[in-house]
Amino acid sequence: MARTSLLARSPFAPSFWRSPVRGTRFTALLGVVLLGGITLLFVTGLLSYAAYNPNLAAVNDKTPDKGILGFYLFDWPTDPPWLYRLTQGVHVTLGVTLIPVLLAKLWSVVPKLFTLPPARSLTHALERLSLLLLVGGALFEFTTGVLNIQLDYVFPGSFYPLHFYGAWVFFAAFVAHAILRTPTALRNLRRMRAPSQEGGEEHGEHGKPGEGATRVARDEPDELAAPEPADPTVSRRGAFGLVGGASLLLFATTAGRSFDGPLRRTALLAPHGGAEPGSGPGGFQINKTAAYAGISAAETDEEAWRLVVTGRTGTVRLTRAALRAMPQHSSALPIACVEGWSTSDQWWRGVRLRDLAALVGHEDAPDVFVESLQRRGAFRHAALRSNQVADPRSLLALDVNGEELTPDHGHPARVIVPGAPGVLNTKWVTRLSFGGVK
Repeated sequence: MARTSLLARSPFAPSFWRSPVRGTRFTALLGVVLLGGITLLFVTGLLSYAAYNPNLAAVNDKTPDKGILGFYLFDWPTDPPWLYRLTQGVHVTLGVTLIPVLLAKLWSVVPKLFTLPPARSLTHALERLSLLLLVGGALFEFTTGVLNIQLDYVFPGSFYPLHFYGAWVFFAAFVAHAILRTPTALRNLRRMRAPSQEGGEEHGEHGKPGEGATRVARDEPDELAAPEPADPTVSRRGAFGLVGGASLLLFATTAGRSFDGPLRRTALLAPHGGAEPGSGPGGFQINKTAAYAGISAAETDEEAWRLVVTGRTGTVRLTRAALRAMPQHSSALPIACVEGWSTSDQWWRGVRLRDLAALVGHEDAPDVFVESLQRRGAFRHAALRSNQVADPRSLLALDVNGEELTPDHGHPARVIVPGAPGVLNTKWVTRLSFGGVK
């Protein structure tokens, strides 16, 4: 008796869930938003992965055992130069904006996680399993994504493989759940059409509101509605307003970091929101300072630093003076990072990468392996594809916005490539190995 009484007061009892807001229509509308939003998140996430050219070199790819999951990869283009700025800005901003919708959707279906018996049939068991993977995967992906854009790496392991494999698990569960729920969805569509077929539409067959809908609801009860609803404190329309308002607030306090000027100051929830860091030619965003990377002034001064360039005909060592004696070119290119922040075009000036390749015997630009003075940490080395090296806008930059690079922006020299993620625009470059990518 005590056990029965305890069960009746637990989440496993249908009467435990009493909110009158829950219902098929409430959940379905949230689901439609998530269906489109999560699909776009997945596609832009794959594009971000492809932008690293992960099949080019191990240093670019932190998921070496991806197997068939790499089927979609292609050579990342350099046109348009703002491509990564757009795709990753959409990915991160949309992900943050969808958080209230996701939480509301999970809240609306949480009673189903506690239904008894755990499995009524094989189909029901598979549906429950897909739901658990879906909920767990969604929480994992959104949590690690938010921590990454806040630069809080408190989770075990590297964000790169965790988020990558988590996305595949989540999306597989998402697809499986959608397939399993298709028959129910079709039945719901037929029920929504039934009142109009009986002549009543939303006003019932005699013109009174809700009569047709009520008759259909009695024929097949709403599986998500509370069997013993409490008195309402907010209407469903009000609940939608709260969810929409929260999403709008998150959008307004996040999206601005993909822009410069006044809009950036609205990005209050982002590490790279607010005012620009300093002023002058170097007053634009960075992730990693010279001090953080362990770069000392002694190893970057004019006397100590040399650029080592290797290729088909051997090795050359160049001072900054020798680099400045080569033909100088300018490119207007943005910086865009995986965390979703970006800058507008900055004016970079330096030596074309393809000219440096020609200096060591490569008339046709090959792939290049870039090494930094940074001694530890991810992406201190990077590989660039031949199409990126061949682009006339791809530079080993010595100056930005008319002034010499500052230490935090990569002095004495850095790579800048159109359309590439920020981490592939290596700073504090010390060596370029053309044709040496493995």
